Amino acid sequence: MEESKLQLIIDEYLPLRDVVFNTLRQGILKGDLKPGERLMEIHLANRLGVSRTPIREAIRMLELEGLVTMVPRKGAEVARISKQDLRDVLEVRRSLDSLAVSLACERITEEEKIDLEAAQKVFESSIMTRDATTIAEADVKFHDVILKASKNSRLVQMVNNLAERVYRYRLEYIKDSTNHERLIEEHRNIMKYIDNGDTEKACRTSEMHIDNQEKNIISQLEL
Repeated sequence: MEESKLQLIIDEYLPLRDVVFNTLRQGILKGDLKPGERLMEIHLANRLGVSRTPIREAIRMLELEGLVTMVPRKGAEVARISKQDLRDVLEVRRSLDSLAVSLACERITEEEKIDLEAAQKVFESSIMTRDATTIAEADVKFHDVILKASKNSRLVQMVNNLAERVYRYRLEYIKDSTNHERLIEEHRNIMKYIDNGDTEKACRTSEMHIDNQEKNIISQLEL
């Protein structure tokens, strides 16, 4: 564990258990806590400057989210990325993103088109940083503009409920810099087809966008 990166995310309005939970969850999602890494209560308590009780409670919450697994005779560890979970999560994301794109083609406003273009420029600039977290956050904002343009609050809720699981896989994909040019091209095409109201091409490109992510991460897992 790179201790310098794991710091308590202070929020005075939350119970300490939830503060620790958010800190560990972000550490897992951003890769500061690696898949398979053991989560030792005493070590984490000392590192974060808290007692073992909120650490223990936070680990239980992370287990319920599927981000932590309990291993016999070893204790808690960061959940490893499995092909089945990857496929399950991205299968749902593929359908939800395609629906968002389809609705955006019909409902996007001129102002939102400007917002989408601005989000894409920020995304392309973020690529130059070579920082996976910065790129991933810019990627999220690009897709959030499309989601907002769908004008469907239930769809927004469903995507947000899946967001943290998706983020983990998004980050794994973005860490491979050979994917960056493809991501830029796919974003540009999605934006172009939405702007033109071409639902069929927009949906096809959106689905391919996720399919490429799944194939790439699976190939990494098989190395």
